[in-house]
Amino acid sequence: MDAVVSNSREMIRKGSRSFALASRLFDTATRDHAWMLYAWCRHCDDEIDGQELGMAPVRPGQHPVRDKAASLAHLRAETLRALAGEPVTEPAFQAFQRVALEHSIPERHALELLAGFEMDVTDYRYRTFDETLLYCYRVAGVVGVMMALVMGVRDRQALQRAADLGIGFQLTNISRDVLDDARNGRCYLPGEWLAAANVAPDAIAAPENRKAVAALADRLLKEADRYYESSTIGLKSLTFRSGWAVATALGVYRDIGRVVRERGERAWDSRAVVSTPRKLALLGGGALRALKAVSWDRWRQAAPREDDLWEAPDPDTGDRA
Repeated sequence: MDAVVSNSREMIRKGSRSFALASRLFDTATRDHAWMLYAWCRHCDDEIDGQELGMAPVRPGQHPVRDKAASLAHLRAETLRALAGEPVTEPAFQAFQRVALEHSIPERHALELLAGFEMDVTDYRYRTFDETLLYCYRVAGVVGVMMALVMGVRDRQALQRAADLGIGFQLTNISRDVLDDARNGRCYLPGEWLAAANVAPDAIAAPENRKAVAALADRLLKEADRYYESSTIGLKSLTFRSGWAVATALGVYRDIGRVVRERGERAWDSRAVVSTPRKLALLGGGALRALKAVSWDRWRQAAPREDDLWEAPDPDTGDRA
């Protein structure tokens, strides 16, 4: 294993235990490329948030000090250099260059992710649920599309289902992290929902609003479930091992949502996680789901996607489907 792949493996191992577990189920080539794509996504996210592997603050002196706008400009410039096949020196961009050129990942997908981070940089305020879904697509749905390209998927409808999975992941993330986000000055809950619940955007973390916020998190998770259900149709476009990895990740993230729901108002007393025994059970469940997808489901006509689910841009043209 060369240094770029090894660095990428360490980033996913330390940055996401859930995705790290699922990634081990891929065949070797797909696994290495999934790690490399993750490394770039994680690096970009950390640069914008001033974090290390998604959680710990960056240690003083570890990176040059940049403001967020400058960081975003740097990420765009290096990403475009990587896509153009020009020399890049940072490991995350070396990793992205390999996977992007190998799998012909379109420039627009990479820039869509960075457009999502720009929404964070500019402190975008989400008025409607559609605007929240746009953010979810940009920071996670398009990652699902790029991961699907790594797995060899090219069918437009299958790529839409991959976007649905990413959107479901991000809706779950928002529900799990809603109080931490609020304390850091961020709010992804739609303003219309907050107004209806009589919760001011700057008072989400207030103890007296905990019951109302729990109800809003449950509403988000119900929406996430719709996107998860839609995404399962895409499993039949994958090989068994890739389907197993994706189905396992889906199961683990859906279970995070279960933990948040079951805790109710106490959902944010500690970080919602899935226990190791539960993950092992979900690993087995993922195998069964993937087996069904590549056998029985592959020969059945897929149920149509619900009309009111958010439509990602057309993977072929960049326009709305």
